[in-house]
Amino acid sequence: MEMLRDKVVVVTGASSGIGALTSRMLSEQGAIVILTARSVDKLEQVGAMLPGQHEIIPLDVGSDDEVARVFDRIYESYGRIDVLLNNAGYGKFEYCDEMPVQGFADMMNVNYMGIVRCTKAVLPFMKRAGTGQIVNIASIAGKLGTSKSTAYTATKHAVLGFSNALRQEVKEFGITVSTVNPGPIDTPFFELADPGGGYVKNVKWFMMKPQKVASAIVSVIQKRRAEVDLPWAAGMGIKLYQLFPRLADRLSYKLLNKK
Repeated sequence: MEMLRDKVVVVTGASSGIGALTSRMLSEQGAIVILTARSVDKLEQVGAMLPGQHEIIPLDVGSDDEVARVFDRIYESYGRIDVLLNNAGYGKFEYCDEMPVQGFADMMNVNYMGIVRCTKAVLPFMKRAGTGQIVNIASIAGKLGTSKSTAYTATKHAVLGFSNALRQEVKEFGITVSTVNPGPIDTPFFELADPGGGYVKNVKWFMMKPQKVASAIVSVIQKRRAEVDLPWAAGMGIKLYQLFPRLADRLSYKLLNKK
């Protein structure tokens, strides 16, 4: 198990939810955590809970210029990035014909292109170092589409496809590419994704505690695992879906479409 003490870990979307909690757990393990997100106020609240060395840097992963500037600054200050945790993202649950095309584009720009931008910013340095880890927070939605999530599901499919191909590209350089694919988590994510609260109410029994997901992310980093599906039951369901997709569609329609 790889020790995290003094590892420089950059976390995007660190201002709340899974990003904030994982940052705290990483700090407790001795990592040097670079907290990034758009909201400085929220980042400062998260930083106040971290026991170890950390830095707060505002970052919009949807901007080419900001990503380049921020990562240049990090490398100038620390000389390396050992782990990039691509966690920034959001969702909106709307029917395909009701969501504007710009809504699809905006979500793809953050959820997918944000990961591409940040990954490209670290790859040259990690290749030269001959080591590093890129952890992309995807979703079970990236493997199993449901109603009212066409835009969100598409972004997570893209993240998984990107990660799987990248893993092959960088293996010879000693770089690990990991994906974490959680189901619904009890976090502020749903304040935007499901403002009416109907979906949360319908899947409350299935929602995971954020502590469990954050612990799984830390474990993926420590063990340099390639992929983990959460929860375990969802992972088994995905395997069955991949074997019998059309049958699974028919059997699971009422169970899964709760938005």
